[in-house]
Amino acid sequence: MAEKQDIHAVEAALGKAELMAALSPATRTKLAKQGQPIVVESGKLLFAKGDKGDALYVLMEGEIEVRTSTEAGKDVRIAALKPYAVIGEMAVLDGGVRSADIAAIRKSRLLRIGRDQAIAALESEPKALLKLIAELSKRLRHADSALEDAHTLDLGGRLALRLLDEAGDGATVTLTQTEIARRIGASREKVNRKLHEWVDEGWINMGRAGIKLVARDKLKALIQESRAT
Repeated sequence: MAEKQDIHAVEAALGKAELMAALSPATRTKLAKQGQPIVVESGKLLFAKGDKGDALYVLMEGEIEVRTSTEAGKDVRIAALKPYAVIGEMAVLDGGVRSADIAAIRKSRLLRIGRDQAIAALESEPKALLKLIAELSKRLRHADSALEDAHTLDLGGRLALRLLDEAGDGATVTLTQTEIARRIGASREKVNRKLHEWVDEGWINMGRAGIKLVARDKLKALIQESRAT
């Protein structure tokens, strides 16, 4: 159970989650009280592919990575989820097993909502169920797009896309070069070489604070050029 002193904060967080926002305030309050807060340390799994889908999770703080593995044992990153993403809803809906590994990129705090409680909430409010279907469809499109980019973009295109995605509305990316390389499926050496080329071009700056995007338009143009070739 979530502690009483945290209930209001949990309710507010649930109101920001795309799926949970479609629920009535009364249902969100009920789920906040039923939910179990958990913490996943950086690099640790929340659950693994093939695990039983006995709960869904709302990411309160931190960042979570959805990934799978190739036959050779290499991790393939599918997506990164940030607050207030709902995680694990697919297996909760169909009662099946987890379709991917879910790991914490950094220390993350989540609210665990049992399958029975989640199903009861969705059955009582069909609008939320429709919202969930729409969210699943959006994630499927995103996964398809990510797979297409992984196969069609060259190193520069994948790197530019990752920098823009990580920066969001900001101008700085704080990921290490090793982590960036892992996320785009390249070696750190190649990433480092490309970044220094862009420093020379005046597209980015690199320092202790991270990678600062100076010419976003150049990076966007590079992505389009990579897709066209």
